[in-house]
Amino acid sequence: MKTRRDFIKISAAGTGGLALGLSSVKLAQASQFSDLLKRKEKKSEVQERFPTYCEVCFWKCAGWTYKDGEGKIVKIIGNDEDPHCNGRFCPRGTGGVGMYNDEDRLKTPLMRKEVNGKQVFEEVSWDDALDYISEKMQGIAKEHGPECVALFSHGAGGKYFSHLLKAFGSGNIAAPSYAQCRGPREVGFIATFGAAIGSPEPTDIRDTRCLVLIGSHIGENMHNGQVQEMSDAIDKRATIITVDPRYSTAASKSKYWLPIKPATDLALLMAWIHVIIEDELYNKEYIEKNTFGFQQLKQHVRQMTPEWAYGITTIEPDVIRRTAKEMADASPAVIVHPGRHVTWYGDDTQRTRAIAILNALLGSWGSRGGFFLPESIHLPKYPSPEYPKPKRSWRDAFPGQFKLAELALASGICDATVPTTERDCSFKAWLVYGTNLIETLPNQKQTYTAIQNLDILVAIDTMPMEITGYADVILPECTYLERYDDIRTSGTRTPTIALRMPAAEPKYDSKPAWWMAKELGKRLGLGAYFDYEDYTEVLDWQLKQVGSSLEEMKKIGVKKFKREYGDLYYNEGEKIEFNTNTGKIELFSTAMQDEGYDPLPSYTPHPEPPTGYYRLIYGRAPMHSFSRTTNNPLLFDLMEENNIWVNPKVANEWDLKNGQEIWLKNQDGIVSNFPSKVRVTERIRWDSIYVVHGFGHSNKNLKRSYGRGLSDQKLITNVMVDPIMGGTGMRGNFVTFLTEEPTELEKAKGNPYLNEKESSMIVGKEVES
Repeated sequence: MKTRRDFIKISAAGTGGLALGLSSVKLAQASQFSDLLKRKEKKSEVQERFPTYCEVCFWKCAGWTYKDGEGKIVKIIGNDEDPHCNGRFCPRGTGGVGMYNDEDRLKTPLMRKEVNGKQVFEEVSWDDALDYISEKMQGIAKEHGPECVALFSHGAGGKYFSHLLKAFGSGNIAAPSYAQCRGPREVGFIATFGAAIGSPEPTDIRDTRCLVLIGSHIGENMHNGQVQEMSDAIDKRATIITVDPRYSTAASKSKYWLPIKPATDLALLMAWIHVIIEDELYNKEYIEKNTFGFQQLKQHVRQMTPEWAYGITTIEPDVIRRTAKEMADASPAVIVHPGRHVTWYGDDTQRTRAIAILNALLGSWGSRGGFFLPESIHLPKYPSPEYPKPKRSWRDAFPGQFKLAELALASGICDATVPTTERDCSFKAWLVYGTNLIETLPNQKQTYTAIQNLDILVAIDTMPMEITGYADVILPECTYLERYDDIRTSGTRTPTIALRMPAAEPKYDSKPAWWMAKELGKRLGLGAYFDYEDYTEVLDWQLKQVGSSLEEMKKIGVKKFKREYGDLYYNEGEKIEFNTNTGKIELFSTAMQDEGYDPLPSYTPHPEPPTGYYRLIYGRAPMHSFSRTTNNPLLFDLMEENNIWVNPKVANEWDLKNGQEIWLKNQDGIVSNFPSKVRVTERIRWDSIYVVHGFGHSNKNLKRSYGRGLSDQKLITNVMVDPIMGGTGMRGNFVTFLTEEPTELEKAKGNPYLNEKESSMIVGKEVES
């Protein structure tokens, strides 16, 4: 059976021709990597520099892009005035030059056409591409309503398409970073303190006396400022406690490593709360003055002893008590880190609630060495008409569910794209900006099913990621080194703004996102919402409202302002009003209770691996940001593929050797497309295996990263949904080992890259053989 939207391999014409040969030199030292970014300069050459902030991860460190005398971009370094990086970039940040030079980049607009019964991409002009998108969007709005158009966004340019969609009449705008990453912690901390954590996290690590990391991998996730501050804290002899089934980089720097049984973190947190309350280790003055529900909490945890937790977590009672005492001794200069990727087991809001409660008991919120009070600059919105009010939202598809979700759910929009008899209108169009949904959303088969029910899918990206193969129209965005974007205004200790400006003209026929949104807006009759010729007009107008200008920011890149709304920490004796129902820190959450959820967190057991299977744990590497950077020529040289971490006991049972290539199969019979090499190590528990996320690309247009390592995302088919805010818990998947290459039939099962006709052909071949 032929599907209406097959996966198309983009031809060389659309992506930039043949790949260059890879370097045979593999770089192991940071200094060697740095040498790749330096060019020999003639003494007569004068370099130009241009301010920017990084787009490789959400930390958005500000820096300088340098060009040599020939006008070529040669390096990126940190801006000394930027509190995000303090003048130092991580490997990803300095590797941004590789993104600019990647010969596999998307080069020109492409549209899906059918030629001789086969779907192909053809190069088209920008006018043709935008005219087609406009026509389809207006048709959908007329027949179904503008709310049936949705935006998935990740990155700075998504704001322009968000503005466009709101002007069009749809508020269905989702960032996968919410439901697939940080959403539960925001809801948990809002329910407790009346404030979200935000990005970057306001953790006062440089002055902490005790840092607790529970599934947070500082040093591997390369959240730049936190890595630097953790180094400072270690030099000051701060106690580090790391809870992780894997001996991570952070664990190697810790006084205590607690190799917890996966899926039992909430039991450990409740036992810590028990010890701190029962042994009266909590910050009594802080609790009495600032909290609501202490007595209910005390009664709730009375039976949650370290001995009870030991039978669940495998962490010995004495270790639980000693680590609780370490936290209390450091109070209030203690941080139980909230983490970032916290969508694990479906009870994630309640787990992060427990983390928030623990921080409250220790008095760390608003205290030096705990959580500081961030402040940011508010830039006025550039004048434009009011948005029309949408008649429907994504919530209509989930009545009575996910009541505390603050933002739209990417997975929810995906699910609501598949038609049902109960729904008036499913989503008909997706605009996908800068996010590879195939490798981002769990349960790839569901994503594929949703895509097949769309009238149009538009992908805006710099690279030919897997999602572009399913698009009807592909719009090539220029890299962040070739464009202006909004002023960075994230909250830190000191209010700071940072400018991103182009260091070079866009390569090929790529364009910045602001230009695409403006041009599409014109065609949709929304020109009044884009009342400027060039985006520099918007930036200069906004900067002048806060006493700066575009000319000033081009020279300095980063500008700091004085705090206006209070000190960095709460003052002794200060009367504090929290943004909760009671005006207090809510240990007992009235917001949770009002919506029918448990007002206090409790541990509930989760499924365990069947015999011969192991829990799939995934994580990060310091040189890569998910699947976005694995094809970057500079960062590829640092890490070409992922390995499968296997405990020696398990390796012995399966007769697995270091460097041996194997495949993984999950509990639903889904098999990895590509093999990966075994790494036998004591650094992982015997009941789990570990891989770095973002590898195993199936798009051959990514000439370096195609087929390198395995995709953990393909194996995540069991999704444990958080009932409170809709987060997609992804660590309830189990895998076993295949030492022989799977058959084509096994690989085809659940493969979103094969349509039904192709799958049936494979099945037929298997039957014949």
